[in-house]
Amino acid sequence: MTRTEPSTGPWAPLRLPIFRMLWLAVLASNVGTWMQTVGAQWLVVQEPDAATWTSLVQAVTTVPVLLFALPSGALADALDRRRLLLGVQLGLLAVAVTLTALAALDRLSPPLLLLFTFLLGVGQALTLPSWQAVIPEVVPHDQLPGASALGAVNTNLARSAGPAVGGLLVAQFGSAVVFGLNALSFAIFALVLLGWRRPARPPAGQPERFGSALRAGGRYVRWSPVVRRILGRVLLFVLPGSVVWALLPVVARQELGLGAQGYGVLLTALGVGAIAGALLMPRARRLLRIDQMIVGTGLVYAAALAVVAFVPHAAAVLPALAAAGLAWMMLVSRMNAAMQLDLPNWVRARALAIYQLVFAGGQALGALVWGQVASAAGLRETFAAAAVLMVLGVLTVRLWPVHTRENEDHNPAVYWAEPHLMFEPHLDDGPVLVSAAYRVRPENAAGFTEAMRSVRGSRMRTGAARWGLFRDGTDPDLFVEVYLVATWDEHLRQHEGRLTGADEQAEERAIGLAEGPPTVTHLLAAE
Repeated sequence: MTRTEPSTGPWAPLRLPIFRMLWLAVLASNVGTWMQTVGAQWLVVQEPDAATWTSLVQAVTTVPVLLFALPSGALADALDRRRLLLGVQLGLLAVAVTLTALAALDRLSPPLLLLFTFLLGVGQALTLPSWQAVIPEVVPHDQLPGASALGAVNTNLARSAGPAVGGLLVAQFGSAVVFGLNALSFAIFALVLLGWRRPARPPAGQPERFGSALRAGGRYVRWSPVVRRILGRVLLFVLPGSVVWALLPVVARQELGLGAQGYGVLLTALGVGAIAGALLMPRARRLLRIDQMIVGTGLVYAAALAVVAFVPHAAAVLPALAAAGLAWMMLVSRMNAAMQLDLPNWVRARALAIYQLVFAGGQALGALVWGQVASAAGLRETFAAAAVLMVLGVLTVRLWPVHTRENEDHNPAVYWAEPHLMFEPHLDDGPVLVSAAYRVRPENAAGFTEAMRSVRGSRMRTGAARWGLFRDGTDPDLFVEVYLVATWDEHLRQHEGRLTGADEQAEERAIGLAEGPPTVTHLLAAE
């Protein structure tokens, strides 16, 4: 082992006091949230049509992400992330304290429980993009892969361990205690944020307007093939995988004849598997390509679902759930880390919000669908159908592989010359038509055209609405790149920080096949 390995290993970021405190605070908050979900599910498990009620609890926990994740990502990219996180935690504390009081007084009806669960989900939707975008601020760049993986481990460890602890506490003390501990977790997170003295950051220019910031985040994801593939793989895994989180309380009660304590034991098995997945993740990342991990975890999870469907005995279900927790942790953590490492800072929170949107949307949709399927066809048939769907998703890996760009340079690169105009446009002026004329020898024409495909992706991700490459009919050596940007402000942002080292390298490859740098012109709409 070399001297440098400890500072860049998978657990190295936890040696940094700031990251460690924030990581533990987020873990406490996430565990509390999942404990609250268990308490809510167990409150309604004895209601008529329990499968529908428990799946509704899971759905209203995640539906807020569909509504607020992307706006939250835009806010996190525009505002002070520490202050945003602090305000959200204080709001969550107030909601959780009220919920605890109602539960303790036995004044919590199922519809009211769903309302408070929805409000807590809103807070989580506002928290996740900001937290994940903060990670690169508190760790050195060479530790970012480890920190990104630890962020994913945090979320998914809480997703498995939180319900396990919550189930045991509900069995011993009731749901009100679990709700109270959830409130305490928000208070802990708020105190850590108050103690974090975030260094003053230089202003990053004029903040983006909310609407244009949302459009920019969506445009980046649309024109990033790697991000789209990651989102697709997550959806194919979460849709069938969500059956466990939505219907396990009903399985415990109806299929296995277990009470709240037995349900807690089942959730403990999921948590143990998740912890094992976290411990194995660094080695698995070194040994397995990302597509191999997708196949392996998908098949393990499908096998676990099949055991729940066809072997309704606790002795068989417990190890199956442990395997499911391990597979869930490893797959989702790997996808999240791949997203973190592929994203530039200027759009990180918005793109991660879209990731959360897809993840939570898959869970919410899956919870609703599997709840209805279970009510109509039965629990065993539902888990069997989910296992088949998981296997079908695995079979698409060869046709739809994930090729990450984790080794590319995603740091900001300000390498375009400042545009020199004879008049100063207003920031809202537009559209702006930018052209770049290249001279290319005939023998380099094919290679140049191919190299410009990467340039096209860069332009579209960072602000262009349309792009084209044209060849002069009277001068075959002249190629003209043309792209349209909505406003002058949007184009200046391309100059001032949206481009990365990878974008610069793509342009250099194209320029290397031309006879020098292009001649660039800026045309603004005359109206």
